[in-house]
Amino acid sequence: MENQAGILNFWQQGDVITHIVALLLIGMSVLSWVVIVMKALDIVRLKRMAQHVESFWHSSNLNEGLSALDARTPHVTHANPFYSLAKQGHEASAHHRATQEQLHDSLDVSDWVTRSLRNAIDDSTARLQAGLAVLASIGSTAPFVGLFGTVWGIYHALIGIGASGQVGMDRVAGPIGEALIMTALGLVVAVPAVLGYNALVRGNKFILGQLNRFAHDLHAFLVTGARVGQRNNAGV
Repeated sequence: MENQAGILNFWQQGDVITHIVALLLIGMSVLSWVVIVMKALDIVRLKRMAQHVESFWHSSNLNEGLSALDARTPHVTHANPFYSLAKQGHEASAHHRATQEQLHDSLDVSDWVTRSLRNAIDDSTARLQAGLAVLASIGSTAPFVGLFGTVWGIYHALIGIGASGQVGMDRVAGPIGEALIMTALGLVVAVPAVLGYNALVRGNKFILGQLNRFAHDLHAFLVTGARVGQRNNAGV
């Protein structure tokens, strides 16, 4: 109750600048949590998709494999990066075989497929990293915004104390202590943003690692007609 009373007193005694800084920090906190929750749910969903990639290789043909991957997310465009990767690789391979006398004919099928797969991975990387810049910005700026609010609150409190003409310790400690709430609020906003950013980066690295592994196997299949290690295993 005392903390609530202190916050209430600080809000009542604060001016427009103090209120704006406090609302800005609250808005930054809400935004960071929205990004953290949404991106965390995306990573969980993508990890589940990665677990089902093996079903693609158990399909009888490439079209059936694409259908198996697409069945995981039939109503959301680009929701399954593994499907997008396989689809673009398949289209690149088919285009290279069917098209003659164009500029890309100077590239062999391996280079052509590699470029298409790399473009697909780059698109997926951009989608995975969307929103992380917001967390990085909030994590790095929120403490300074809170510090500015504290400095302004202390200045505002000292002006009020000077105007009253009473400079006792009880008159100084209360307003200055309440102004320090802004610094604490800035840290409360920044710490989850930084921790969330680091956790999401680690999750994205895992997903990108799975995408690169799938792309490596896709490249081998589209160029040679067999998955990496498949010929050796068949010959054993």
